[in-house]
Amino acid sequence: MDARSDPVATAVDDDTTDAPLLWVLVWSELAAFGILLVGFLVVGLIQADAFAAARAHLDPLLAGINTLVLLTSGWQAALATRPRATPGERRRALVSAALLGVAFVAIKLFEYSTEAGVAGDPQFGSFFELYFLVTGFHLLHVVFGAFVLLIVAWRPKPGNVALITTLWHVIDLVWIVMFPLVYLV
Repeated sequence: MDARSDPVATAVDDDTTDAPLLWVLVWSELAAFGILLVGFLVVGLIQADAFAAARAHLDPLLAGINTLVLLTSGWQAALATRPRATPGERRRALVSAALLGVAFVAIKLFEYSTEAGVAGDPQFGSFFELYFLVTGFHLLHVVFGAFVLLIVAWRPKPGNVALITTLWHVIDLVWIVMFPLVYLV
């Protein structure tokens, strides 16, 4: 397929002023999360026993379900970028992606409510401070991304759809890396 016959590629290519900004944003997000996760891992090595004890209070099954919710949301976002998708199909896929993002937030807040009671225990070292920092920063990105997905769904122009879905997939990617590092290592 020629790039000019692909409406998403054409919309992104025609607006060259936004593409570099998108990639600066993507790489800055990956760098910020990378720094947070490396810090989490380094402190986890230093406080290995405390981190192991703290992880016993996490719910990896619930976090795994949340992973599936977020990946399903990413799949819906990907459906919105199909070249032959009608505006209505794009809209439905973006709204579905956003609603699954909201479901992720609800599950994560429930998870936080079960962890808050043990978070202040000094035997867990810095685990919960870093856990809430890293996962909370991600959670704010999910909230913001879901909001933007809904805004773009209102007027799903292919270029805007391509931009927000790229950012949404970055949010997915961060969680896919974060999930095993925080819950399973």
